[in-house]
Amino acid sequence: MGRGRAKAKQTKVARDLKYRTHETDFGALAKELHGEETHDVEADEPDDKWSDYADRRD
Repeated sequence: MGRGRAKAKQTKVARDLKYRTHETDFGALAKELHGEETHDVEADEPDDKWSDYADRRD
C-alpha cells in the first residue's frame, strides 16, 4: 500500500525531464568531456583536497 503517490511523483518527474526544454551549454560540455582546462578552478586550491587525510608512509 502507498505506492500510488510514489508512482505519481516518478511519473511527474519523468514527464518534466522529457518535455521541459533545457538550456545546455554544449561548448562547456565538450570541453569537459575532452579534458580541456576551464577557468573556474581557483589557483589557491590544492590539487588534491583529500591529501591531508591520506596515510603518510615515509
